[in-house]
Amino acid sequence: MPATRDDASSSEGSRQAPTGGSDEAVGRPLLPSMRILLLVAAVLVFLAGIQLFVFSERTDRYFAWTIEPSLTAAFLGASYWASAAFELSAGRRRQWHRARIAVPTVFVFTSLTLVVTLVHLDRFHLDAELELATRAVTWAWIVVYAVVPVLMVVVWWRQARVPGGDPPRVAPLGRGLRALVVVQAAVLAGTGMPLLVAPTWALPAWPWELTPLTARAIGAWLTSLAVAALHALVEDDLDRLRPAGWAWTVFALLQAVALLRYPTTPDWNRPSSWTYLVFLLSALVVGAAALRGSRAGGVRPGAS
Repeated sequence: MPATRDDASSSEGSRQAPTGGSDEAVGRPLLPSMRILLLVAAVLVFLAGIQLFVFSERTDRYFAWTIEPSLTAAFLGASYWASAAFELSAGRRRQWHRARIAVPTVFVFTSLTLVVTLVHLDRFHLDAELELATRAVTWAWIVVYAVVPVLMVVVWWRQARVPGGDPPRVAPLGRGLRALVVVQAAVLAGTGMPLLVAPTWALPAWPWELTPLTARAIGAWLTSLAVAALHALVEDDLDRLRPAGWAWTVFALLQAVALLRYPTTPDWNRPSSWTYLVFLLSALVVGAAALRGSRAGGVRPGAS
């Protein structure tokens, strides 16, 4: 009976892995504490995505601060749902080297968002005259972003102490894909960091109008995505990028849906609007390549 494509891929992955059953052959295990942290974080960002992507026009009541225009809320909601896919996929992996790309990204994002929250705390829904449910959502936001970075550092430190090494790379990024990720990292960092540090100066470079708070919120997302892109270059293995593949794919598709919902909000006379569309297409390309490449890399069934 002729071998199928999947059989051939599995055989190739087996040939590249060292023999002898050493720790390096399979990789260090993902600690239960890290798995739980990633999965709980996935649930939290999924809930935030509901508030922002589903109720984009009701952030005055259902979110920690009021966001206008609604496309900004939808953008943030799509980003949160992409993060949910990122963390869920990473949390379901069995080995640390197949999950760790999510960890620095989550740590950077939560830390930056905590700083943004403290800088703009006066814009948050903490006034006594607001509904109790609205204030409860706001306090939950503050507590989550104060606690998660600390937990991430503690669990990350414990994970790093697990003995063992990494198995060989089974599906390195090709030259073209690597070049595309380099460009993405440059665009993300070159846009995200100015939005964080000097939002007033950077606002004209964004496709639609933002406030300093929403500019910094988006800047936190873009900067953390730049970290993910740089980490992908360091890992240089599509098999290790499956969580990022899900994140990029969901991000690109949901941001496109957000634009379809609010097509008149961007200023289509700005070059940045068209650059944004090209970036979403590139994110979809990288996401699809990571998902396809991770299957070809001999990922065991159930290792998601």
